[in-house]
Formats: sequence, structure tokens, C-alpha cells
Amino acid sequence: MGSKYTRGCCGWLIVALVAALVATAAMFAIMKRKPGGGGKHLKPLPVPGPPGAIDSKYGDALGVALQFFQVQKSGKLENNQIPWRGDSALTDGKEAGLDLSKGLYDAGDHMKFTFPMAFTATVLAWSVLEYGDQMSAVKQLDPALDALKWITDFLIAAHPSDNVLYIQVGDPDLDHNCWERPETMTEKRPLTQINKKSPGSDVAAEAAAAMAAASMVFKSSDTTYSDVLLQHAQKLFTFADTYRGLSSESYPKLQDFYNSTSYVDELLWAASWLYHATGDQTYLSYVTVQNGKNYADWGRPTWFSWDDKNPGTQVLLSRLNFFGSKQISNAENEGLKSYRDTAESVICGLIPDSPQATASRTGGGLIWISGWNSLQHATNAAFLSIVYSDYMLSTRTAAVQCSGKYYSPTDIRNFAASQANYILGDNPMKLSYLVGYGSSYPQQVHHRGASIPADAKTGCKGFQYLHSPDPNPNVAMGALVGGPFQNDTFVDSRDNAVQTESSTYNSGTLVGLLSGLVTTSSVAQSFT
Repeated sequence: MGSKYTRGCCGWLIVALVAALVATAAMFAIMKRKPGGGGKHLKPLPVPGPPGAIDSKYGDALGVALQFFQVQKSGKLENNQIPWRGDSALTDGKEAGLDLSKGLYDAGDHMKFTFPMAFTATVLAWSVLEYGDQMSAVKQLDPALDALKWITDFLIAAHPSDNVLYIQVGDPDLDHNCWERPETMTEKRPLTQINKKSPGSDVAAEAAAAMAAASMVFKSSDTTYSDVLLQHAQKLFTFADTYRGLSSESYPKLQDFYNSTSYVDELLWAASWLYHATGDQTYLSYVTVQNGKNYADWGRPTWFSWDDKNPGTQVLLSRLNFFGSKQISNAENEGLKSYRDTAESVICGLIPDSPQATASRTGGGLIWISGWNSLQHATNAAFLSIVYSDYMLSTRTAAVQCSGKYYSPTDIRNFAASQANYILGDNPMKLSYLVGYGSSYPQQVHHRGASIPADAKTGCKGFQYLHSPDPNPNVAMGALVGGPFQNDTFVDSRDNAVQTESSTYNSGTLVGLLSGLVTTSSVAQSFT
């Protein structure tokens, strides 16, 4: 009797144990599927191979987004693809004996500001370096390279001597008092330069970053051009670091437009790009041992933008920590680890259900920081996220830890995709904020050239087209408009510049984001 009872008890115990194991396994599988689940047991995902299946939604959107660089071109156009655009600003720079006709108009106006234009070039070059193979897979690499070179040609011309950089073409007051097509401009377009006596470390360092990054892009296709870019980058960095000051302090009127709050973030950003471009250890030492603690805001995540480069630097230098690099000292490695730890804090703040998640979002899930040009922060944050998730995938890094919860590269990628999807129409307004993409997008973009018929004779005072209730006669293809209010609403009115104006610098990170989502592919382990 006793032995029978014991055997029965053992049998039920075995059944109970098996059931418990099955339940545990099921729970573990569920946890692995949920963001933050699985704890330390998350397994590394396989490293993606060459570009895989194409997601046509992102491929089509990328093709649209790149057209905005064509819309914004200044100068004598080559192979013009935009029927309502023509040559413009051909005499820019003439008063200084320079040809500053190239470059991009900043937004809906006809100003050329070197600071945001150089930022556009830096992130566009970064996008090509990380995702050139994916751009190529959807036949969009050449348009990206064309846009990048149009900016870097301008930057080369704007840097005629070691300690001089032209940072502005045009007078904002004169420009903004006119509503006209760029092809018919007649007002004066004065030049503004920084130099030893009127420094602008923020702009000079950003231009150095752009040219260093672009030098790597063109290294295999045009060695001579690449070398020229790198020489300018090194001289501009030395100028920025030696003669320190903010451009908006040298020229207070800039405070009304691109008022940089600091220049040390640009110095770190430029030195980081110069290290990647040259392999020169002095640049790495500059950003880690010499200036990391004082300048980099380690441990304090911020928002990546034309003004604050720190989050971009943190993610960019994380790549060295992920992939490793030869001849890095212990002190430099400690600095790189601090950059990566801060980058992880940035990422943890973006994942929606992370314990560190920012509350700065709309009800529809969009990162939302400020009313003016609200989409810039969502786009920039999503771009950094897709890059970081791909660094993790390529190095088989299983997860990031956010206050005890763990998130896989897929979780981070899903956040990036959510921001892209919102932009492309998955939002409460059911509106694509990328002009020319989808069936419903803004019709009254705050953009002079798009709002005026190509054959109109307006002179400077074509303001009837600004205030017209009609749709723009020309489509500003690829424009990423300012975006929604915090309550996810959007008013499509040309007079509503806060929401309907598009800015060129948004397009660089948008191109990178869409390129990262087009398909999966491991990122290059080295830029050099």
C-alpha cells in the first residue's frame, strides 16, 4: 500500500514538474517576444547578410525624400529633374571674388546658412557610409551622392583660406521681406564670414565634420576630391579649436535664426569624424582623454539636432566600442565606454515601454519636443536608433539594459519604424508629412518657389501667393513639413509656417532613417 502510494505521488510529481517546465518555457517565449522581456537570456540575433528583401514602402519614400535636395538647389542646375526649378543665385559670392552659387536654400526661403547646411551634409554622408549598399539596392545612391557633393562643393568654395569661412549668403531681413521665386531674385545677397577676429567655432567645426565624413564617402570614387575635403576639414577644425567663440556672439543677428547654444559639442563631433577619416590618434585622444569629461555630458542624454551634436557623437563613437579598434589606450577605451553608456541612455529614453522612456510624445506615439518643426526631433531620434540597432546586430549584441529591463535590436528598430510610419501616414490625421508620398499630403507647403507659378511675374512682392487659399501650383517633392502639434493635429495652411515649412536639415536624417529601414544588412565594420 505504502509503496503504491509513493509511486503514485512520484508520478504526479513528475507530471507537475513537466507541466511547470512547459509553462515556464511558454512564458519565456512570450517574454522573448515582448519588449523588455527575457532578461539576460535574450539571445543574439543573426548578423544580417547583404541587402535582403526590399520593403517597397520605405524604398518609395526614400526616392521621394531625396528629391527635396533637387528642389532646394541653388546655382546653375545640372540634369535638373524639377520642371519648375531653374538656375538661380548665380552671382552669390561675386563681391568677394568667390563662386558661392551652389549649396542648398535653407527652407521655404532663399537664405543659405552654412551651419544647418553643413549639418545636413554630415548626416547625409553618415547615412551613405552606413547604408550605401541599401540605397544602391533601391537605386537611390546616386541621388544621395549628388546632393552631398552639391553641398560640399559650396563648403570648399566658402573656405577660401585657413581661418576664413563664409557662414551666410543673403540678408534674412531682405530675404524674408520678399515672396518670390529664387530664379527671379534681385535683392542684394551680402556675405557673412567668420575669421580670427569674428570667430564661429560652432559653424567651422560643423563644416569640418561634414567634409571629414564626405571625404570617406568619396574616397573610393574620387581620391583627389576626397583628399581636398579632408585637407579643408583638418584646417577648419584647427581654426575652430584655436579661435574659439560662437558665431551668434560674433554676429548677434544670427540669434534670431540659428542660435547655437554651445560650440564644444561641434568640436567633439568634428574630431570624432576626423578620427574616423584619418585614424590619427590625436583626434581620438581629443574626444576621450582630453575633453570628454568636460564637454561630452556623459550620463546626460539630450536631443540630437542641428544645435546639439552630442547624441550623434555618442552613437558614432559607440561604433568604435562595438567593433573595436587597434592601438586604443585604456584611458581612451574608458572614454569610449562612457560615450556608449550615454548613447544607451539616449536609446533607453526612446523605447516606449522602457522604464527610462521620455514622456515627450504625442498620443499617436510621435516623439514631440517643440512646436516649431516638430518632426525634426522624431526623425533625428529614429535615425540614431536605427544606426544603434544595426551596430548591435552586426556585433551580435543581444540587448541593451534600461533600468533592469532588456531590449533587443528588434525592439529598437521597431521604435525607429514607428516614427517613420507616423511620418508616412500612420497617424491620427492619416496624412503623409512627406510631400509627394502617398495619396494624402500637405498641399500648402510654406515654400516660395512651390507656391508661385513658374511663369508669374511677381517681383519681390508676390505675397498674394503666400496668402492664397489654393494648393501650391508646384509640388515641393520630398519636403518634410514641420509636422503636427502635440495633440497630433495639423493645419495645412501656407501662412502656418510653424507646421507647413520644410527644412533641408530634416532631410539628411530622414534619408538615413528610410535607408536603414529599406532592407536589412550588416553595417560596415570600418569606414576607412
